[in-house]
Amino acid sequence: MKSTRIGKGAEMPLVGFGLWKVPKESCADVVYNAIKAGYRLFDGACDYGNEAECGEGVARAIKEGLVKREDLFIVSKLWNTFHETDRVQEIAAKQLTDWQIDYFDLYLIHFPIALKYVSPEVRYPPGWCYEGSSVQSSTASIQETWQAMEKLVDRGLVKEIGVCNFSGSLLTDLLCYARIRPAVLQIEHHPYLTQDRLVRFAQGEGIAVMAFSSFGAQSYLELGNSSATASPSLLVHPTVVAIAERVGRTPSQVLLRWATQRGIVVIPKSTNEGRMQMNLESSEFELEETDIKEISGLNTGQRFNDPMEFLGRFPIYA
Repeated sequence: MKSTRIGKGAEMPLVGFGLWKVPKESCADVVYNAIKAGYRLFDGACDYGNEAECGEGVARAIKEGLVKREDLFIVSKLWNTFHETDRVQEIAAKQLTDWQIDYFDLYLIHFPIALKYVSPEVRYPPGWCYEGSSVQSSTASIQETWQAMEKLVDRGLVKEIGVCNFSGSLLTDLLCYARIRPAVLQIEHHPYLTQDRLVRFAQGEGIAVMAFSSFGAQSYLELGNSSATASPSLLVHPTVVAIAERVGRTPSQVLLRWATQRGIVVIPKSTNEGRMQMNLESSEFELEETDIKEISGLNTGQRFNDPMEFLGRFPIYA
């Protein structure tokens, strides 16, 4: 499996498995089957609400001898309500317990947004609200949170740390004080939102880029996202379909290869075993440079994962 080197030298697979919106009732089986199919990179998060079930799938695969722990590259994320110094290790330890592992290969700040603490005993995952529809901010700075993340590395709880949904300006500021540099930047990235300058900046700083929502609007249709429902599907876009037909691959494989051929890690999700295998095999062919440029030319700056849209559902931000 093709990989990219990150941080202090760890190899991260270029194609992984995203765990957002995998139902709890089937999650253990999905993770187990993904491991059987050959996946080694799994991208989870507190906010996905299924980490305990992910851990069950991993534990079963290890127990049956399909893999060893060191064969897997497990990613999780720090949620917004745990940004204070004394909350970071507390929640990371809980997440490790849920996963039934001793360390994360990569642990990311999920959003550059700090919200008021909600105890896991009150609600877990805590979501965006403090209580009811009340969204309340925390005073924790990104610097405070990052320094607490660095201590996770010092204590051996995580191997590498990074960030999600950071802009270039936030990343630049973080690099000014980071004792341990971010190994990975995870961002929304697809042909409608190529974020070229941000990708070039991160890669130029030795920070690997990981893409979510590689198929564009597809992941957001069921959430009632107005931008997603109004956007033509990339999976049937004439440009993508024509290239797929020429290279003898599926449109989804072309979209994934468009990213991985430029060194960007992808984490598609599918519970269908056939599509699961096709996604995993998406780095086994080459696109021509003209194909890359043609797909990149679809960029419209269309963002589907906008925190302000989430927050706009609550009265305080409406």
